[in-house]
Formats: sequence, C-alpha cells, structure tokens
Amino acid sequence: MKYKAIKLIKRPALKITPDIFQTVTLETPALESGQILLKQTHMSLDPAMRGWMSADTNSYIPPVELGAVMRSSGVAEVVESKNDRFPVGARVVGMIGWTEYAVSKGDGLQKLPPDIPAEAVLCVLALPGLTAYQGLVEIGKPKAGETLVVSGAAGSVGAMVGQIAKAEGLRVIGTAGTDEKCRWLEDELGFDKAINYKKDDLAKQLAAATPKGVDIYFENTGGPVQHIVFGRMNAHGRIIVCGMIADYNTDKPSPGPNWLNIIRKRLTITGFTMPDHWDQVPAMMAKLSAYYMAGKLKYRAHKLQGLESAIEGINLLFTGGNTGKLMVVL
Repeated sequence: MKYKAIKLIKRPALKITPDIFQTVTLETPALESGQILLKQTHMSLDPAMRGWMSADTNSYIPPVELGAVMRSSGVAEVVESKNDRFPVGARVVGMIGWTEYAVSKGDGLQKLPPDIPAEAVLCVLALPGLTAYQGLVEIGKPKAGETLVVSGAAGSVGAMVGQIAKAEGLRVIGTAGTDEKCRWLEDELGFDKAINYKKDDLAKQLAAATPKGVDIYFENTGGPVQHIVFGRMNAHGRIIVCGMIADYNTDKPSPGPNWLNIIRKRLTITGFTMPDHWDQVPAMMAKLSAYYMAGKLKYRAHKLQGLESAIEGINLLFTGGNTGKLMVVL
C-alpha cells in the first residue's frame, strides 16, 4: 500500500520555508515480529519543531536528520499487528512523524482509552498538557491563593497551564496577542484576567492585575512581558521557562532581564523540556485525564486538512495565526 510522508531535506534559515521539505510516496513494508503498522489520524504541530529542524546538536534532543521524515507526535490506529501489546484497532499516541502510515515496535507509544476524542488527546493528554503539568505542578509547586502569570496563554501549552492553575486554586493572569483570544481566556477558560500584550499600557495592566505581585511566571514567549513580570516577582517566586517563541525566528535573541532581582527576591528559574520526563508520562496522563473528565480542562483545536497542509501551516505558530492547538487531520 502506498502512502505519503514529508522529509526534512534542508535546514531552515530564519524562517521555515516550503523548500526545506520534500513530499515522498512510500510503500508499507511487510511487518516483522514485534512490529505494528500505524495509520495516523491526527498530527500535532508544535513550536518545538523549529528547534528540531535546526542543526544545533547542543539542544535537549538531537536534530531531525536531513532526509528523514519530519518529527512530530500524533494519534494513530493500529491497522496491522505482530505485537500482542498493540492489537489491531487499538489507538495510540506518540512520536509518529509527518506521515500517513508508520511502522513501530511500540516504543514510546501510549495506548489510549476509547472514550477520549483524538482532538482532546492532542490538546490535553499529549505534549501541551504534559508540558503544562510537568512545568507548573512538578516544577512550579503551586499553592492555592498564589498568583500565576502565563505568557502565550492562548497557545496550546499556556491554555492548559492556566486551567490547571485555576483547578489548583490560583489567581491566573494570562497574556495573548488579540482581544478575541483574551475574551476566550476569560469567558471560556475562567482566567481571572487576560491582557493583550500588544497594547501600549502593558506594564500598567499587568500591575493592576497583580496587586499582590507574582508568585509563579510560566514563560512561553519572551518579549516585553518577560521584563515586566520579572520586575513584579515576589520573594521566593518561581519562573518556569518553557519557550521563547518571540526569538525562534530571529538571528539575535533579545536581551534577558538583569540578574540582580534573582538575588533580591531569591527567585528560582528553571528551564525544562519534556524528553527529560518521558518515564513520568503515564502518571501525568492519568492526572490530566482526571482533570479532563471532571470538566476542568477545555480546549479548542485549529485543524488543517491533509498531510501537506503542515508545510505552510506550521508558520501559523510563529505569526499567532492559529486559534487553538494546531493539528493536521489526515
């Protein structure tokens, strides 16, 4: 059976352009013992992919090799199996790649319950939810009554961070790039305040929204929000650095805050990525499932249609053009 896949054939310059990819037609091989054939149904597009495409070998995960299928997570159905752990008809989530079909031995795949839709899996149980839970709960150690600020709050990770924080009894402030996104955060997700960071009075708005200062800052974006919130951190505050999306498509990273405040306020600043925590994924998925089933985690998906829509569509992540978790429906 023939299927399409997309390979990375060049490293991107500043921006991701279509010429760095090549669409190929492949044929599904005969399975060997222990292997399964996966038909991918939903493919996740995430900001981290920008780093995976680069030549940087000092990052937290090796770059995608040129000529290899582009890396991504997704939801798939087992359509052929020579592995007793993954019978035909089972649904799984894991790293599958930009491809319609894939062969796997099951390493790194998590079996999914039948009652959770694929969209909810990618929005809640996969990388966004896992990243949010690990960063906020395991690293941030939130306490009820504390104030959290999350940048990129309408993004796939930020939206989960804010809702988990609300479920844990925190005051939650989010920043986003449009008034519509801010309304969604407040009206649908229950944020205490959402602020459009593109408005001129950003510092004034953040000060008004955090009268008792900031205990936890979940950083997804960098940019001007970072400096303002850094100046409002309380003693023993925690800053969780998850992403710097404002710097991903620039050749010169923006300057960070002065370290003097780290001493004055005895701040803890922790950068993290999920590959360090894969062993905890089953336990975290169980916690996230409980939040979801209790109605505490809402989401919205921005769906592209067809494998090749990923080639142009991935740039929505860096222009703010996506409204919700970006994914491709195959």
